Amino acid sequence: MEKISSGLAAAGIRVLRFEFPYMTRRRQDGKRRPPDRQPVLLDAWRSVVDAAGPGPIAIGGKSMGGRMASMIADEVRASALICLGYPFHPPGKLDRLRIEHLRTLITPTLILQGERDRLGNKVEVEAYPLAGSVRVHWLADGDHDLTPRKKSGRTAEQNLNETIDEISGFLAN
Repeated sequence: MEKISSGLAAAGIRVLRFEFPYMTRRRQDGKRRPPDRQPVLLDAWRSVVDAAGPGPIAIGGKSMGGRMASMIADEVRASALICLGYPFHPPGKLDRLRIEHLRTLITPTLILQGERDRLGNKVEVEAYPLAGSVRVHWLADGDHDLTPRKKSGRTAEQNLNETIDEISGFLAN
């Protein structure tokens, strides 16, 4: 996230970052703990949007952070939503989809997903009934962290640069 945030800032896009409460506690005491419950995560997102003040705002995040942002995007009237490595389902549990709200999402959405993400690969996701507002951009040979395998001939840096370019172009429209 640091490299993507820095790349977007270099492209002239203002980026605000935050931590969910459980991550703040982890950083303070060093204890690994599970994420907060969904209501706490959603309230944290709402607080961040409120603190940003009036005006257009694009929200998003990586994996669970993007999923939580997607669940409040319409509610907070975000101008755009960007999700990196969206967790379409838990690992190996294709029957537990996390897409119900993505079927009716109004907010213009860009999901950047690795083609071989174990939480939603290209073959699986292309069959999902997502709203017309949702655009998925596939990163070549990327995993959940958008990183390709060495044997693919693609580098992690190439996928990160493509991610930055796609987000910049999406937000410019």
